[in-house]
Formats: sequence, structure tokens, C-alpha cells
Amino acid sequence: MQKSANTHEKIAVAAVALAIGAVLAATGCAAPDEQRPDDAQGTFLFREVSGAIEPAVGTWPDGTFAVPEITGGGVALWDYDADGDLDILHVRFPPPGQPNAAAPNRLYKQELDGSFTDVTDSSGLGDPGYGQGVAVGDVDNDGDPDLFVANYGLDALYLNNGDGTFTDATARSGIEGDLWSSSATFCDYDADGLLDLYVAHYLRFDPVAICLDPSGKRDFCGPVRFDGVADTLYRNNGDASFTDVTRPAGLGLRDGGRSAKGLGVICADLTDDGLVDIYVANDGKANFFWINRGDGTFVEQALIRGVAVNHDGSPESSMGISVGDADGDGVLDLFMTHLYGETNTFYRGRGGRMFSDRTAAVGLGMDDLALTGFGCGFFDYDNDGDLDLAVVNGRVYRGPPLPGASLGPFWNEYAEPNLLFENDGTGRFRNVSDRAGRFTSRVELTRGLAFGDLDDDGDLDLALANGNDTLRIYHNNAPAEGAHWLRVRALTGPRDAIAATVRLVTGERSFLGLVLPGASYISSSDPRVHFGLGSIQRIDSIEVRWPDGSRESFAGSEVDRQVVLRQGTGVIR
Repeated sequence: MQKSANTHEKIAVAAVALAIGAVLAATGCAAPDEQRPDDAQGTFLFREVSGAIEPAVGTWPDGTFAVPEITGGGVALWDYDADGDLDILHVRFPPPGQPNAAAPNRLYKQELDGSFTDVTDSSGLGDPGYGQGVAVGDVDNDGDPDLFVANYGLDALYLNNGDGTFTDATARSGIEGDLWSSSATFCDYDADGLLDLYVAHYLRFDPVAICLDPSGKRDFCGPVRFDGVADTLYRNNGDASFTDVTRPAGLGLRDGGRSAKGLGVICADLTDDGLVDIYVANDGKANFFWINRGDGTFVEQALIRGVAVNHDGSPESSMGISVGDADGDGVLDLFMTHLYGETNTFYRGRGGRMFSDRTAAVGLGMDDLALTGFGCGFFDYDNDGDLDLAVVNGRVYRGPPLPGASLGPFWNEYAEPNLLFENDGTGRFRNVSDRAGRFTSRVELTRGLAFGDLDDDGDLDLALANGNDTLRIYHNNAPAEGAHWLRVRALTGPRDAIAATVRLVTGERSFLGLVLPGASYISSSDPRVHFGLGSIQRIDSIEVRWPDGSRESFAGSEVDRQVVLRQGTGVIR
């Protein structure tokens, strides 16, 4: 959320004002709260069902301008109890002015009827820290997903006992330090069959710092005021403990990490060489693209690969990250969210595993120019066979309250609507926010965004975490007739094969997907890979490149169902 000194000189106020007007018109957020679209009428693409969860959140106090108040928290969609449906972990943080107050995270178990029960106390997952991000992964290979919580302060690791309860294993985990952690992700970078952990750290916040906006009013400080902090890579030791291998892996920075202000991170094979790479979104600094050398070390190549800065050669205020094959060419693309006055950026994957900024060419840029994006994700909301795009927003600097904001005088100055973009089938996007109901008409301060089929009806739903510790749930209400789908769970041993690449082959085309729960911003999505298929009614074969680089081919499948693929049971390619 960097704001450089010359940003106002680069972006004309009139252009931003025009963009704000376009956003209000596109999202329908000009109406007051009581006149917003009624999602229950079934005429909108998403239907709010947040009433199924009752977070214990009262009136949110005015901010004290401590930067951690404006950055968190996240949300996870995961099946913690292995009963076949998705549950919700909501990362929470203390109300403003109470940095030492306990703000336990909340775990909501989904019942058979689709309702949710707060099982935080019985589960042992009520981490009291200053919550920011969350990562889900089976670190001890026992078949149960474990949980890492990234905090402003001491992080936490919880091991799943397999009976609905968790053990706080932080003290013996080897995860140390009280740095400001933001996003985190599990992945097996060294292909030894164990999930390692990458933690992005933000900055060294000084609580006595005071910053003013251009009018002289106090506001949240931008990160330019503070030193950054180097990220941490933890290698799994095989006993649910970890060793900090940041420097041996080549990730240690000579300036102590002051050039790194990480907010988003993904682990995926972005170079298609069978090795898991790491891409980091840095705030106001060039992004990092850590290329896996295959010997336990990495080399940073963001600039030469085309994903360090935008097409103007400028670093941006990078927050959230999404990856997917948006144009159906079999090559992964990247999308990143940024500060207002900067467009969100679409990097198209090219031959040789290079990337180029094609934001304007794919129809993105102007609709988000006036907004500050955080959580984001490629997902096929209408199951028509191409990836659409969702972005959640909220300012980090004060601005004129937008119509429809109802967070109170202080937070209304930071509230913004969310956005939904539809892919036209060629990799170009158009803004369809006016059709998305309260997901886009609510004017709030949203940070975390996770994706998963909560109601198990074959399309992807949304979970949002807001900056006042409220949780929003939206069921997908898009027309389903004639739109088929397939959900793939890829397992290596007893656990989800995080960072595996899955390709569906049909007589008409192929589809590319990733086992990638750790994307978006400070959140974790369902690790099962969801494919929209449009009119396709049969999958000829399924190909998987596992995180260790090996390839297997599996038999095809009928559609509109879930298939489970286990490493070692297919045909080696």
C-alpha cells in the first residue's frame, strides 16, 4: 500500500474522479444500504448468506492510525474434519486502540444442512494473536490439514489431531520471531515429500510515527516510512518441526530485507520445469520471482522474467496475487492488485516462461484505477470454461465517503465496493459488477478473499474477511443450465498435492488448473481444483505434474462430479 511522493503528479485528479463515478455506476453502490439489491430474489450472480454465521463483532471503534489496523485479516475455506464439506476459519485481530487485547480467531463447522456452528472453543483454534494471514497444509503427512496463522507478532502452528481438535505446536515447531507476518503458503520446494513453509513479512512498524494527508489531517502512514523485513523460508524436518533455511536457500537479502515489504505470496511451477517457484508481491518495491534451481536454492529473476514492475518500469503497491490460464493457451498468467491511482496488473504468460504486462489489452485497468485492491482470484464463476476474476477492495488512505458506505464516520472514508469481471472466452474481461448483488454493491473495507464450493452444488462460492472483523459469505447464484464442471482432488500420499498442475484433455480443448490454496491475499482457498467446462460432457484424460516434477496420466471422467487422483496410481509419462 505504498503511496509514492509523485503519484498525484502522475495520475490526474480528474481521471480518478471519473473512475470513481464509473465504479459507482458499475457496482450499483450509489444506493443507501436499505435499497441495495435483494440477493435473496435470485436475480443476481451471488447471494449473500452471511446470516448463517454470527461473528461476535460489535461496533468497531474508530482507528488510531496504527498501520496493522488497516491490513488484515484473512479467511480459510477447508475441510478440517474430513466430513466432505468446507468449513471456515476467520482470522481476526484486536479492535483499534487495543493492540494487546485478545481477538481469538473463529472456526465455523459446516453442518449437514448447510448451517454453521462456532466450534472455536472445542477445537483449540482460538489463536489470540494480532491476526493477519492463514495457510493450510498437512505438515505431518497424517491426512489431516494443519493450520499456520500469520500474526503481527508471534505466529502460530496448530496440528490437527484428527478428532476435531488441534494442538498448538508453535513452541516445538522451530517457527520463531515476532516479525509482522502477512501472507504465508505451504509447498514442497525441495521435493522431499514434506510441506515446507514460506512466510511473507511486511515491515517494521513504529507505533509512534505520525503521518498526515495532503490536507493536514492525520492518516495511516504509508510503508515508505518504515523499513521492510526479509521473508522467511522454513524447511520441514519431517517431525512437524521446521528449520529456517532462508539464507542457505539464497533468499537472504544483503540489505537485511529493507527492500522487501511482502504482502502476497504463491508457490507454483511458473516456469514449467517441474520445480516449484515462489512469487512474492512487494508493497511499493519490485516484486520477487524466486526461481527454483532444483538443488535447494533459488535465484531471483522477476525483472528478466517481466514480473518485477509494470509496463512503465515502475514498481507498484502489490498486495494480492492470482494465477491461472486466463486465455486458454496452456500457459499460466498472473494478476496482482494495487493501490488506487495504479491499475491492477495482468501479466500474460509467454513462451519461454516469460511474462508481459497486458493489463489494458485484456480490458482491465480503468475500472480499478480509483480503488485499492487486496484479495483477488481467477475462478470460473459461471462454469462456461474460462476464468473470470473477482477483486475485493478497501482504501488505506482517507478519501471522500462513497454512497452506500455504512461503517461509521471514521471507516466510511476507507470503504469501497468490490469488483467482478467476466471473461469473454478470449482472455478479455468486462466489468459485470452490476450483476453481482451485494458482493459488489456493499461498500466496505475488505481484505481476505477465499474460493470454494461451500454448498456443494458444482460452482464456486466466496468468503470475505472485512477490516472490522466481519465475515461475509456469498453463494454462487449464476445460471447453471448447460454449464458443466469437474472438481479434481489430487493427493500425494495422504495429503493434498499443493502446487501440482492438473490438465484436463477433451476432444475440443484442454484446461489447466493448479492445486493452489495459498493465493489471493492472506487467505486460503479449497485445495480441490475446480474446472468449468461449458457444454463439454466428457473428459478424455487427466494429466498431473506432481510437485516432485513427475508426470502421470489418468483415465477420463464423466462431468459434474468430483474425482480423486492419487500419485502413483496413474500411467507415468
